[in-house]
Amino acid sequence: MSKIMPNENEFEEHEQEGIQEWTVQREEAGERIDKYVTESVEDDISRSQIQLWIKNGDVTVNGNVVKPNYKLAADDKVALAIPDPVEVNIAPEAIPLDIVYEDSDVIVVNKPRGMVVHPAPGHYSGTLVNALLHHCKDLSGINGTLRPGIVHRIDKDTSGLLMAAKNDKAHLSLAAQLKAHTVMRKYIAVVHDIVAHDQGTIDAPIGRDLSDRKKYRVTDKNSKHAITHFLVLDRLADYTVMQLKLETGRTHQIRVHMKYIDHPLVGDPMYGRSKGNPIDGQALHAGVLGFVHPTSGAYMEFESALPDDMNHLLDVLRTL
Repeated sequence: MSKIMPNENEFEEHEQEGIQEWTVQREEAGERIDKYVTESVEDDISRSQIQLWIKNGDVTVNGNVVKPNYKLAADDKVALAIPDPVEVNIAPEAIPLDIVYEDSDVIVVNKPRGMVVHPAPGHYSGTLVNALLHHCKDLSGINGTLRPGIVHRIDKDTSGLLMAAKNDKAHLSLAAQLKAHTVMRKYIAVVHDIVAHDQGTIDAPIGRDLSDRKKYRVTDKNSKHAITHFLVLDRLADYTVMQLKLETGRTHQIRVHMKYIDHPLVGDPMYGRSKGNPIDGQALHAGVLGFVHPTSGAYMEFESALPDDMNHLLDVLRTL
Protein backbone atom coordinates (compact mmCIF):
# COMPACT_ATOMS: atom_id res chain seq x y z
CA MET A 1 0.00 0.00 0.00
CA SER A 2 1.31 3.42 -0.89
CA LYS A 3 0.35 6.80 0.46
CA ILE A 4 1.12 9.77 -1.77
CA MET A 5 2.62 9.85 -5.24
CA PRO A 6 3.04 13.12 -7.16
CA ASN A 7 0.58 13.09 -10.05
CA GLU A 8 -1.29 15.49 -12.33
CA ASN A 9 -4.11 13.19 -13.46
CA GLU A 10 -7.73 14.25 -12.97
CA PHE A 11 -10.96 12.30 -12.99
CA GLU A 12 -14.19 11.43 -11.25
CA GLU A 13 -16.07 9.18 -8.84
CA HIS A 14 -18.74 6.59 -9.52
CA GLU A 15 -20.76 4.23 -7.41
CA GLN A 16 -23.00 1.38 -8.47
CA GLU A 17 -25.83 -0.39 -6.69
CA GLY A 18 -25.95 -4.19 -6.44
CA ILE A 19 -25.70 -7.21 -4.21
CA GLN A 20 -23.65 -6.57 -1.09
CA GLU A 21 -21.01 -9.21 -0.42
CA TRP A 22 -18.47 -9.86 2.33
CA THR A 23 -15.81 -12.43 3.17
CA VAL A 24 -15.65 -13.43 6.84
CA GLN A 25 -12.26 -12.82 8.42
CA ARG A 26 -10.62 -15.18 10.92
CA GLU A 27 -11.32 -12.86 13.85
CA GLU A 28 -15.03 -12.74 12.90
CA ALA A 29 -15.52 -16.51 12.95
CA GLY A 30 -18.23 -17.69 15.35
CA GLU A 31 -20.41 -14.61 14.97
CA ARG A 32 -24.13 -15.03 14.19
CA ILE A 33 -25.07 -14.31 10.60
CA ASP A 34 -27.88 -11.88 11.55
CA LYS A 35 -25.57 -9.76 13.71
CA TYR A 36 -22.82 -9.83 11.10
CA VAL A 37 -25.05 -8.64 8.26
CA THR A 38 -26.74 -5.97 10.40
CA GLU A 39 -23.34 -4.45 11.21
CA SER A 40 -22.03 -4.85 7.67
CA VAL A 41 -24.88 -3.59 5.48
CA GLU A 42 -24.35 -0.12 4.01
CA ASP A 43 -27.79 1.23 4.88
CA ASP A 44 -29.17 1.61 8.41
CA ILE A 45 -31.35 -1.52 8.59
CA SER A 46 -32.69 -3.12 11.77
CA ARG A 47 -31.62 -6.56 12.93
CA SER A 48 -35.24 -7.77 12.83
CA GLN A 49 -35.46 -6.79 9.15
CA ILE A 50 -32.18 -8.63 8.45
CA GLN A 51 -33.52 -11.71 10.23
CA LEU A 52 -36.63 -11.63 8.04
CA TRP A 53 -34.50 -11.41 4.91
CA ILE A 54 -32.40 -14.34 6.10
CA LYS A 55 -35.55 -16.42 6.65
CA ASN A 56 -36.77 -15.46 3.16
CA GLY A 57 -33.49 -16.59 1.59
CA ASP A 58 -32.23 -13.12 0.65
CA VAL A 59 -29.01 -13.74 2.58
CA THR A 60 -26.76 -16.63 1.60
CA VAL A 61 -23.51 -18.07 2.91
CA ASN A 62 -21.33 -19.73 0.28
CA GLY A 63 -24.40 -19.72 -1.97
CA ASN A 64 -26.60 -21.53 0.56
CA VAL A 65 -29.61 -20.31 2.52
CA VAL A 66 -29.02 -20.39 6.30
CA LYS A 67 -30.90 -19.68 9.53
CA PRO A 68 -30.55 -16.38 11.45
CA ASN A 69 -28.54 -18.12 14.21
CA TYR A 70 -26.00 -19.63 11.80
CA LYS A 71 -22.46 -19.25 13.17
CA LEU A 72 -20.00 -18.00 10.58
CA ALA A 73 -16.67 -19.62 9.78
CA ALA A 74 -13.51 -17.94 8.49
CA ASP A 75 -13.57 -17.36 4.72
CA ASP A 76 -17.36 -17.80 4.47
CA LYS A 77 -18.75 -15.80 1.54
CA VAL A 78 -21.82 -13.82 2.68
CA ALA A 79 -24.15 -12.20 0.15
CA LEU A 80 -27.20 -9.99 0.68
CA ALA A 81 -29.64 -9.24 -2.13
CA ILE A 82 -32.03 -6.61 -0.78
CA PRO A 83 -35.46 -7.50 -2.20
CA ASP A 84 -37.53 -5.00 -4.14
CA PRO A 85 -39.94 -3.27 -1.73
CA VAL A 86 -42.97 -3.91 -3.91
CA GLU A 87 -45.48 -2.89 -1.22
CA VAL A 88 -43.63 0.19 -0.02
CA ASN A 89 -45.10 3.48 -1.16
CA ILE A 90 -42.45 6.18 -1.44
CA ALA A 91 -44.51 9.33 -1.23
CA PRO A 92 -43.73 12.53 -3.13
CA GLU A 93 -42.91 15.35 -0.71
CA ALA A 94 -42.88 19.08 -1.37
CA ILE A 95 -39.26 19.52 -0.34
CA PRO A 96 -37.52 22.50 -1.96
CA LEU A 97 -34.93 21.56 -4.58
CA ASP A 98 -31.98 23.64 -5.76
CA ILE A 99 -32.23 22.73 -9.46
CA VAL A 100 -29.11 23.53 -11.48
CA TYR A 101 -30.31 22.05 -14.78
CA GLU A 102 -33.32 20.13 -16.04
CA ASP A 103 -34.69 18.79 -19.32
CA SER A 104 -36.75 15.78 -20.40
CA ASP A 105 -33.86 13.34 -19.82
CA VAL A 106 -31.88 14.49 -16.81
CA ILE A 107 -32.06 16.73 -13.78
CA VAL A 108 -29.04 18.09 -11.89
CA VAL A 109 -29.60 19.25 -8.33
CA ASN A 110 -27.46 20.82 -5.65
CA LYS A 111 -28.05 18.57 -2.62
CA PRO A 112 -27.83 20.26 0.79
CA ARG A 113 -25.76 18.80 3.57
CA GLY A 114 -27.88 16.58 5.81
CA MET A 115 -30.21 15.24 3.10
CA VAL A 116 -30.23 11.48 2.42
CA VAL A 117 -30.22 10.65 -1.30
CA HIS A 118 -32.68 7.76 -1.34
CA PRO A 119 -35.00 5.92 1.08
CA ALA A 120 -33.91 2.75 2.85
CA PRO A 121 -35.84 0.29 5.01
CA GLY A 122 -37.01 2.17 8.08
CA HIS A 123 -36.27 5.56 6.53
CA TYR A 124 -38.74 6.44 3.80
CA SER A 125 -39.22 10.22 3.98
CA GLY A 126 -37.32 13.48 3.71
CA THR A 127 -34.94 12.17 1.05
CA LEU A 128 -33.89 13.55 -2.30
CA VAL A 129 -35.99 10.86 -3.97
CA ASN A 130 -39.10 12.04 -2.12
CA ALA A 131 -38.41 15.55 -3.38
CA LEU A 132 -37.74 14.39 -6.96
CA LEU A 133 -40.97 12.39 -7.05
CA HIS A 134 -42.90 15.54 -6.16
CA HIS A 135 -41.09 17.68 -8.73
CA CYS A 136 -40.76 15.25 -11.66
CA LYS A 137 -43.56 13.46 -13.46
CA ASP A 138 -41.27 10.60 -14.49
CA LEU A 139 -38.03 9.07 -13.22
CA SER A 140 -36.14 6.04 -14.49
CA GLY A 141 -37.12 2.74 -12.90
CA ILE A 142 -33.88 0.80 -13.37
CA ASN A 143 -32.85 1.05 -9.71
CA GLY A 144 -36.28 0.02 -8.39
CA THR A 145 -38.91 1.72 -6.28
CA LEU A 146 -36.53 2.93 -3.56
CA ARG A 147 -34.09 4.62 -5.93
CA PRO A 148 -36.05 5.93 -8.95
CA GLY A 149 -33.81 8.05 -11.14
CA ILE A 150 -30.77 7.64 -8.91
CA VAL A 151 -27.63 6.94 -10.92
CA HIS A 152 -25.03 7.76 -8.24
CA ARG A 153 -24.94 8.97 -4.65
CA ILE A 154 -23.11 11.30 -2.32
CA ASP A 155 -23.10 10.91 1.44
CA LYS A 156 -25.82 12.43 3.60
CA ASP A 157 -23.41 14.93 5.16
CA THR A 158 -21.75 15.88 1.86
CA SER A 159 -23.28 18.72 -0.13
CA GLY A 160 -23.18 19.32 -3.85
CA LEU A 161 -24.11 18.28 -7.36
CA LEU A 162 -25.98 15.10 -8.18
CA MET A 163 -27.58 13.97 -11.44
CA ALA A 164 -30.75 11.88 -11.77
CA ALA A 165 -32.26 10.23 -14.84
CA LYS A 166 -35.85 10.84 -15.96
CA ASN A 167 -36.09 7.77 -18.18
CA ASP A 168 -34.38 4.40 -18.58
CA LYS A 169 -32.49 5.39 -21.74
CA ALA A 170 -30.91 8.34 -19.97
CA HIS A 171 -30.17 6.19 -16.92
CA LEU A 172 -28.30 3.60 -19.00
CA SER A 173 -26.26 6.30 -20.72
CA LEU A 174 -25.25 8.05 -17.49
CA ALA A 175 -24.50 4.75 -15.75
CA ALA A 176 -22.27 3.70 -18.66
CA GLN A 177 -20.37 6.98 -18.41
CA LEU A 178 -19.83 6.47 -14.70
CA LYS A 179 -18.56 2.95 -15.31
CA ALA A 180 -16.20 4.22 -18.01
CA HIS A 181 -14.84 6.96 -15.69
CA THR A 182 -15.79 9.71 -18.13
CA VAL A 183 -18.04 11.71 -15.78
CA MET A 184 -16.23 14.76 -14.38
CA ARG A 185 -16.67 15.20 -10.63
CA LYS A 186 -14.61 17.56 -8.51
CA TYR A 187 -14.89 18.02 -4.76
CA ILE A 188 -13.72 20.78 -2.45
CA ALA A 189 -12.67 19.72 1.06
CA VAL A 190 -11.19 21.29 4.17
CA VAL A 191 -8.87 18.96 6.07
CA HIS A 192 -6.91 19.13 9.30
CA ASP A 193 -3.25 20.21 9.35
CA ILE A 194 -1.01 21.34 6.52
CA VAL A 195 -0.69 18.99 3.54
CA ALA A 196 2.94 19.16 2.44
CA HIS A 197 2.52 18.18 -1.23
CA ASP A 198 0.90 20.67 -3.60
CA GLN A 199 -0.65 17.80 -5.54
CA GLY A 200 -0.53 14.04 -5.60
CA THR A 201 -2.24 10.68 -5.59
CA ILE A 202 -3.37 8.41 -2.79
CA ASP A 203 -3.30 4.81 -3.99
CA ALA A 204 -4.54 2.55 -1.20
CA PRO A 205 -7.18 -0.25 -1.17
CA ILE A 206 -10.34 0.20 0.91
CA GLY A 207 -12.33 -2.45 2.77
CA ARG A 208 -14.52 -2.87 5.83
CA ASP A 209 -13.17 -1.85 9.22
CA LEU A 210 -13.39 -5.13 11.16
CA SER A 211 -13.71 -3.34 14.49
CA ASP A 212 -16.73 -1.36 13.22
CA ARG A 213 -18.25 -2.61 9.97
CA LYS A 214 -20.24 0.60 9.48
CA LYS A 215 -16.84 2.12 8.73
CA TYR A 216 -14.25 1.55 6.04
CA ARG A 217 -10.48 1.67 6.21
CA VAL A 218 -7.35 1.21 4.14
CA THR A 219 -6.55 -2.49 4.28
CA ASP A 220 -5.19 -5.33 2.17
CA LYS A 221 -7.84 -7.71 3.53
CA ASN A 222 -11.07 -8.16 1.54
CA SER A 223 -10.57 -4.74 -0.05
CA LYS A 224 -11.01 -2.97 -3.39
CA HIS A 225 -8.58 -0.90 -5.37
CA ALA A 226 -9.02 2.81 -4.61
CA ILE A 227 -7.26 5.89 -5.99
CA THR A 228 -7.80 9.54 -5.07
CA HIS A 229 -6.05 12.52 -6.69
CA PHE A 230 -5.69 15.85 -4.91
CA LEU A 231 -4.62 19.43 -5.51
CA VAL A 232 -3.94 21.88 -2.67
CA LEU A 233 -5.87 25.12 -3.17
CA ASP A 234 -4.96 26.99 0.02
CA ARG A 235 -3.34 26.58 3.41
CA LEU A 236 -5.02 28.39 6.31
CA ALA A 237 -3.60 28.25 9.84
CA ASP A 238 -3.52 24.50 10.65
CA TYR A 239 -5.91 23.52 7.85
CA THR A 240 -5.68 22.81 4.11
CA VAL A 241 -8.26 23.47 1.40
CA MET A 242 -8.11 20.81 -1.30
CA GLN A 243 -9.63 19.85 -4.63
CA LEU A 244 -10.22 16.09 -4.83
CA LYS A 245 -10.97 13.79 -7.75
CA LEU A 246 -11.60 10.07 -7.63
CA GLU A 247 -10.40 7.51 -10.13
CA THR A 248 -12.47 4.92 -8.31
CA GLY A 249 -15.74 5.42 -6.42
CA ARG A 250 -15.53 3.34 -3.26
CA THR A 251 -17.89 4.03 -0.38
CA HIS A 252 -16.52 6.86 1.82
CA GLN A 253 -13.38 6.92 -0.35
CA ILE A 254 -12.41 10.57 0.12
CA ARG A 255 -13.10 10.43 3.83
CA VAL A 256 -11.13 7.21 4.34
CA HIS A 257 -8.18 8.29 2.22
CA MET A 258 -7.91 11.65 3.96
CA LYS A 259 -7.87 9.92 7.34
CA TYR A 260 -5.29 7.44 6.04
CA ILE A 261 -2.79 10.22 5.24
CA ASP A 262 -3.50 11.83 8.65
CA HIS A 263 -5.49 14.73 7.20
CA PRO A 264 -9.12 13.86 8.06
CA LEU A 265 -11.95 16.05 6.83
CA VAL A 266 -12.99 18.83 9.19
CA GLY A 267 -16.30 17.95 10.85
CA ASP A 268 -16.38 14.33 9.68
CA PRO A 269 -18.58 12.59 12.27
CA MET A 270 -17.21 9.12 11.46
CA TYR A 271 -13.57 9.56 10.47
CA GLY A 272 -12.74 13.02 11.84
CA ARG A 273 -11.30 14.27 15.07
CA SER A 274 -13.36 14.45 18.23
CA LYS A 275 -12.48 18.03 19.15
CA GLY A 276 -15.14 20.65 18.52
CA ASN A 277 -16.44 20.57 14.97
CA PRO A 278 -17.10 23.98 13.39
CA ILE A 279 -19.41 22.45 10.78
CA ASP A 280 -22.35 20.02 10.95
CA GLY A 281 -21.05 17.14 8.87
CA GLN A 282 -17.81 16.77 6.90
CA ALA A 283 -16.46 19.81 5.08
CA LEU A 284 -16.87 18.21 1.67
CA HIS A 285 -18.71 19.66 -1.34
CA ALA A 286 -19.26 18.14 -4.79
CA GLY A 287 -18.64 21.34 -6.71
CA VAL A 288 -18.28 20.30 -10.37
CA LEU A 289 -20.23 17.73 -12.39
CA GLY A 290 -19.76 17.08 -16.09
CA PHE A 291 -21.18 14.45 -18.44
CA VAL A 292 -22.26 13.80 -22.02
CA HIS A 293 -25.96 14.44 -22.50
CA PRO A 294 -27.79 11.12 -23.09
CA THR A 295 -29.69 12.41 -26.15
CA SER A 296 -27.80 15.32 -27.71
CA GLY A 297 -24.32 13.88 -27.17
CA ALA A 298 -23.06 17.30 -26.09
CA TYR A 299 -20.72 17.57 -23.12
CA MET A 300 -22.28 19.54 -20.27
CA GLU A 301 -20.55 20.77 -17.14
CA PHE A 302 -22.06 22.41 -14.06
CA GLU A 303 -20.56 24.15 -11.07
CA SER A 304 -21.94 24.73 -7.59
CA ALA A 305 -20.60 27.37 -5.22
CA LEU A 306 -19.57 26.36 -1.72
CA PRO A 307 -22.46 26.28 0.76
CA ASP A 308 -22.73 28.97 3.41
CA ASP A 309 -21.41 26.77 6.22
CA MET A 310 -18.17 26.00 4.35
CA ASN A 311 -17.74 29.64 3.34
CA HIS A 312 -18.17 30.63 6.98
CA LEU A 313 -15.62 28.01 8.00
CA LEU A 314 -13.10 29.42 5.51
CA ASP A 315 -13.76 32.98 6.69
CA VAL A 316 -13.02 31.92 10.27
CA LEU A 317 -9.84 30.11 9.25
CA ARG A 318 -8.58 33.13 7.33
CA THR A 319 -8.72 35.21 10.53
CA LEU A 320 -6.51 32.76 12.43
